[in-house]
Amino acid sequence: MEQSELLRFVVSVLERLNLPYFVTGSTVTIFYGEPRFTNDIDIVVDLPAGAVQEFCSQFPEEEFYVSQQSASDAVRRCSQFNIIQPASGLKVDVIVPPPSEFNRARFARARRVQAGEGWDASFSSPEDAILKKMEFFRGGGSDKHLRDITGVLKTSGSEIDTVYIDRWAATLGVTEVWQAILDRVGGR
Repeated sequence: MEQSELLRFVVSVLERLNLPYFVTGSTVTIFYGEPRFTNDIDIVVDLPAGAVQEFCSQFPEEEFYVSQQSASDAVRRCSQFNIIQPASGLKVDVIVPPPSEFNRARFARARRVQAGEGWDASFSSPEDAILKKMEFFRGGGSDKHLRDITGVLKTSGSEIDTVYIDRWAATLGVTEVWQAILDRVGGR
């Protein structure tokens, strides 16, 4: 199974079950920015406790590994769990976000995009992907987060709502990171 096929499969499950979601992380920054290799897919899902069993049952045991207990724990703790496709070695990180104004904004701003030939998916807005990458970088993440952000700004810069990023960067405590990125790409 290729990464795009796995993404399409997971998206089809989420949409069939009417679970709000959006793809995020490197998949999104590659989409809006510059290509690079990534070995996982990150998807933020509004997964209620009552839907965990049905969600997990959509991934046949002979093709996928997903722990219903890990999924339940992630829902309870607002954290993440994995779906692994052992034959390919591919992994999906399913992120269950805590309720917050920022996460509500992220869901509201998600965009419907053509993710592959003949199918669409909900993707994080580029601004929200940038903000999350800045949070990961601030938390001790690698320079790949900065490279991803720079790639998005170089490729999609004229379409980026920097006022939105300014506002949330201040709220999330990443204004210094944002300013350093703007200095790096010759912004403002």
